[in-house]
Amino acid sequence: MTNLISVRGLRVTGRRADGGDVPIVRDVSLEARQGEVLALVGESGSGKTTIALALMGHARAGCGISGGEIEVAGHRVDRLDAAGLRAFRGRTISYVAQNAGSAFNPALTLHRQVIEPALTHWVLPRREAERRAVELFRAMALPHPETIGARYPHQLSGGQLQRLMAAMALITEPEVVVFDEPTTALDVTTQIEVLEAFRAVLAHRGITGVYVTHDLAVVAQVADRAVVLRHGAVCESDATAMVLERPRTAYARQLVEACHLPVRPARPAAAPADGAAAEPVLTVSDVIVGYGRVDARGLPARRILDGIDLSVPQGRILGIIGESGCGKSTLARTIAGLQPPAAGTLRFRGDILAGGVGHRTPEQRRRLQIVAQNADLVLNPAWTVGAILERVLEFFHGLRGVAARAEALRLLDLVHLPHALFDRRPMELSGGQKQRVNFARALAARPDLVLCDEITAALDPVVAAAILELMSELQATLGLSCVFITHDLHALRAVCDRVAVLLGGHVVEQCEAASLMDGAHHPYTQLLVSSVPEMRAGWLDEVAARRRATTPGPVPPAADGGCPFTPRCGLRVEGVCDRVPPPIINSPDGQRIACHLPPDELPVLPRT
Repeated sequence: MTNLISVRGLRVTGRRADGGDVPIVRDVSLEARQGEVLALVGESGSGKTTIALALMGHARAGCGISGGEIEVAGHRVDRLDAAGLRAFRGRTISYVAQNAGSAFNPALTLHRQVIEPALTHWVLPRREAERRAVELFRAMALPHPETIGARYPHQLSGGQLQRLMAAMALITEPEVVVFDEPTTALDVTTQIEVLEAFRAVLAHRGITGVYVTHDLAVVAQVADRAVVLRHGAVCESDATAMVLERPRTAYARQLVEACHLPVRPARPAAAPADGAAAEPVLTVSDVIVGYGRVDARGLPARRILDGIDLSVPQGRILGIIGESGCGKSTLARTIAGLQPPAAGTLRFRGDILAGGVGHRTPEQRRRLQIVAQNADLVLNPAWTVGAILERVLEFFHGLRGVAARAEALRLLDLVHLPHALFDRRPMELSGGQKQRVNFARALAARPDLVLCDEITAALDPVVAAAILELMSELQATLGLSCVFITHDLHALRAVCDRVAVLLGGHVVEQCEAASLMDGAHHPYTQLLVSSVPEMRAGWLDEVAARRRATTPGPVPPAADGGCPFTPRCGLRVEGVCDRVPPPIINSPDGQRIACHLPPDELPVLPRT
């Protein structure tokens, strides 16, 4: 079988402010055969996306393809002029971006945008393009394929938008499709649906795929071959099974090992010296958050959070897990005072915590800090790292000058960053370094409770593992209490003591993190756990077949007060689960499960 993609000695360089060249991709050679999926793997800054874009004859602003040969489907891409590239892109090779939400035009219907490449390249007349779009919607397992195209981007979920972007990339029937981290921001259950749809369409149409990712478990499910990159050069290249099971180089072994995070052992609750029950740092009681019209009780008709009850003990980390849209980030914003609740009570250190941050005392604002997912949105790009930290120190503690600088340097030591970064700006830092500065900024306030919202979601495994290790170290050293919000169950088990599982704005289970992946659990918890990708070939086929066998037929949404998992639950009790609020089951192991099933009928996960 001939190679559809052949790259020889590819070099991509960037331009420094002084006019000098900076090598970004160094002498890279790779190939992919017709119908194969080639994975480009490596940590942030390794050159994965740069190489993928070079296959399309594109380089980012300030960069250029400075050498080598690029041949794709018989086209010498490095020799194409502007007109040739316009005809080549979208027709012979197409691209699926990481964030479909920002790629679609919010003012146009999805159908109009999906068929645009076919019309632009004169592949099909409009009526035929519309018919093919519906066929692709059906192949991508999208709901209501005949009518979903009439909607606008904001009306669909992230997973649905990713599949629609893939349909747009496939409508011209290209020979090569580049997937650039298309499932990184998706939760585990949605990721399975998207990966299964991608893989089925590529196999059915014989399309060659280039899959850019740092998730080795995903690589195991979709790729035939894998190229491991580091610092813009090829570190290792082989069949996927060989790279994942018997990596030859130390760096490839490091990537594989970073995916196997250790489970945090269960710890007994700390008892105060006088023997009295320790008061939680934070208590959330019957909190409701929503929007829309209010009823006679003043409660919103549409609820994002509905009756949330949980607490964070002193010196412990509470994990919040759930699918996209379950209310995780809204809960963090509510605790932080950025989204006032419509009802319920927040208590912090025993005192009532006002719903809006503007009504909280300066001391409460200092003692409760948040570390956001995207450090770029928190760190002022015009300020140096030192100025960012010194501002917090002056605001909360009145430190200035030499004292502020000394404390800022101590904070850099605390998060394991060199003092040389003190005078650098965020744009000069890597993703992991920015997140460490983000931590240091929160710690500068000397808080009692830190809210961590998806802080490792966009990081590669090596950097994410380092951030999680730092978080555990800081928690143990400083005695911090934390709320850790994530959709990564491996990360959650590595750092958390206890877990709250959210579904549709409800807490359906609370349990010890160490016991999350074995024993009896809520059916929704079992779905989440069984959806965590495993780094072995065939796992996606197994879980997809199991879901098809256990997924119930069409079921209307649960009525107000019913269990929100009813439509997807194979163990539901008709007329009960969809109408009656589930009771709270307290197990001997300390679990709190909201379910109509008795404890001995709950799904049991195998011991891990």
